[in-house]
Amino acid sequence: MDTPTTMLAPLHAEVCMQRPVLFLLHSLGASHREWSAVQRALGDAFECVALDIPGFGGTAADGATNIDALVDWFQHEVMTRAPACWFAIGHSMGGKIATLLAARSRDGVQGLAGLAGVALVAASPPCPEPMEEARREKMLGWFANGAPARVHAEAFIDANTHRPLLGATREVAILDVLRTDPIAWRAWLEHGSRQHRQQEAAHLHVPALILAGAEDGDLGEAAQRVLNAPHYLHASVEVAPAAAHLIPVEQPEWLARHIAAWALPLAARALPPAFIQLLNAERLAPRLRARLLARHARPLPLPTSAMPARHLKLLAALAACLVPGADPNDLALRVAHALVNHESDGWRFADLPADAEAWAQALDQLDVAANGFATLTPAEQHALLDRVQQQSAPTGDDAMLDPVQLAHWFEDARAMFARTWMSLPSTWASIGYDGFAVGGKGAQSPGYEHTEADMIDAWQPPC
Repeated sequence: MDTPTTMLAPLHAEVCMQRPVLFLLHSLGASHREWSAVQRALGDAFECVALDIPGFGGTAADGATNIDALVDWFQHEVMTRAPACWFAIGHSMGGKIATLLAARSRDGVQGLAGLAGVALVAASPPCPEPMEEARREKMLGWFANGAPARVHAEAFIDANTHRPLLGATREVAILDVLRTDPIAWRAWLEHGSRQHRQQEAAHLHVPALILAGAEDGDLGEAAQRVLNAPHYLHASVEVAPAAAHLIPVEQPEWLARHIAAWALPLAARALPPAFIQLLNAERLAPRLRARLLARHARPLPLPTSAMPARHLKLLAALAACLVPGADPNDLALRVAHALVNHESDGWRFADLPADAEAWAQALDQLDVAANGFATLTPAEQHALLDRVQQQSAPTGDDAMLDPVQLAHWFEDARAMFARTWMSLPSTWASIGYDGFAVGGKGAQSPGYEHTEADMIDAWQPPC
């Protein structure tokens, strides 16, 4: 009996839905209170955790005066709460801290697997922050003998806003500057903001939303595109109107809308909580955790010079036919990357040309036979693929592959789509696969405790 062209039925997994967590990091001289209006505008869609960076918001620096100590502190805050899906939202100095913690997540550091995105708000970059030295020295002078004078706190706030803040909003911002620990203020200006951490923060695959104030100076749109965006493989840049540097208090509703519109779709594709818990387990080696997180990340777009857009569209149509439980565009792009990079399982039919050539010829031939495969109804697509499989598909005079070769290609294609889909952590989560967690530490792997039927270990997610 012929194998059906649809290989896999949609899979259903019980997922414990949790609100995504937003960790909100403030700017220099501020506190968790700068996020109050943003939190109100966000409503109940997220669990917001607005933090006071050590030395700010009335807290003491307590030795967290260098950038590594600040990232350690932020990592501890995340791991203490153990969120399954979380976002790092960093404003100004908080942005540099957020980016460097994202680098640790990329490297597979335990406890950070649930990071779904980073939002940078007028953020300090991994490289030294652009700032005139005369202004830096002036700001250092305000805290040279302890807390600054109120007039200096007022000058700092007014210099960082497009229009003067009003009423309680301005008063809160000024009071936050006044209660800043002078040690933390000087440490950031003298050291943290000047550090070179570009290499550490390179090639971050977690999505980034980068927001700049239209009236910001040193850290405006141009600086964000040059100094922050290149560190993220998936970055989008937006500009907040009528705002300078203090976007969370100048444009809180605008900021909340953009964060929500960006973060909610990312949260929807997050891995389930039980799977994240397993990824964060000590039994996984960091290298394996890093590889699985990289595999879960969305693939990069392909230029048309690498693969024609018509072929990518056809691959998406094939993905929808063959793997109905998958995201067809995502799966098609992953298959396209494998073809462009000459990745395969090492096997092919002897009567077919090299993979890249065979796929190009077959896709064109399939499109001609269908008079536009992607335009057909699903039933019509399946009927044509059945004929391809049965070696009875129509072929034109200029067809490069005969019916037997086209059927052989289709067998290879089905294997490619299945293999690619089965390699994804999201698929493993759907089918309850946890075998990756028994060999991640090599010879030191704890393995399974029970190997008999109907027995599972305590660390395994429930079936």
